[in-house]
Amino acid sequence: MPSNADTRADKNAAPPLPAPLAVPVADSHTHLDMQSGTVEEALAKAASVGVTTVVQVGCDVRGSRWAAETAAAHAGVHAAVALHPNEAPRIVHGDPEGGWSRQGARTPGGTGALDEALAEIDRLAALPHVKGVGETGLDHFRTGPEGKDAQESSFRAHIEMAKRHGKALVIHDRDAHADVLRVLKEEGAPERTVFHCYSGDAEMAEICARAGYFMSFAGNVTFKNAQNLRDAVAVAPLELLLVETDAPFLTPAPYRGRPNAPYLVPVTVRAMAAVRGIDEDALATALGANTARAFGY
Repeated sequence: MPSNADTRADKNAAPPLPAPLAVPVADSHTHLDMQSGTVEEALAKAASVGVTTVVQVGCDVRGSRWAAETAAAHAGVHAAVALHPNEAPRIVHGDPEGGWSRQGARTPGGTGALDEALAEIDRLAALPHVKGVGETGLDHFRTGPEGKDAQESSFRAHIEMAKRHGKALVIHDRDAHADVLRVLKEEGAPERTVFHCYSGDAEMAEICARAGYFMSFAGNVTFKNAQNLRDAVAVAPLELLLVETDAPFLTPAPYRGRPNAPYLVPVTVRAMAAVRGIDEDALATALGANTARAFGY
């Protein structure tokens, strides 16, 4: 009988390599700076199973700088830069806690500090190896009413940046579907808009499809309680589907709770193919083309 220590060690262990995909795909949203090991190790492991491209996403100023630098140094990495929806209220209200990643840190200081942070994101968004502005959006789960104005103001600023620089807009939407769609309509969405870690249902997927928004699905599509996500996968147009890890979060079943990484994308691809009733190679072909089109690489 295994000891408690053995059980804990197993839960912290990296899941095994899945069978390789025959058709290469991209991880459209990952956080390499929050994962263990080196970038080179992560990319090599991913490539060994057919995940040949990743989009490294920043959540704060330092993380976004790191994303841009990493994309500049690696051909298989593209960057997206932004202040996460929960970051704007923290800056405005002077939260002294550390940043999102190993690179993260914040300087508290009110609306002036938020303007300064947004100006740095704007500078990074102009770089050629930065392909997206995000993850931005709204989060009503972690940020309460007191942070709503700062969050929405930051979201609107990121939308403007994405349009001005001609970059993809990468949206974080948590418990905020109606407000996210409202702001996109009011501001006018960029030509290429991606709902990262899509969290709506089939009805919302039809709304996104009519608007031409990409919908990116993560490992939580495999969770038992996520029938709404599988319903969305089933009705979303094939040409608007993306796949991601959001690693180190949302590790797909049967490895839920263990560390996630780009090499686990094939697990989610196969789950999505099963939902749609299509061959995994056909889905992988579409996912690879869609990600390149969404991010313009």
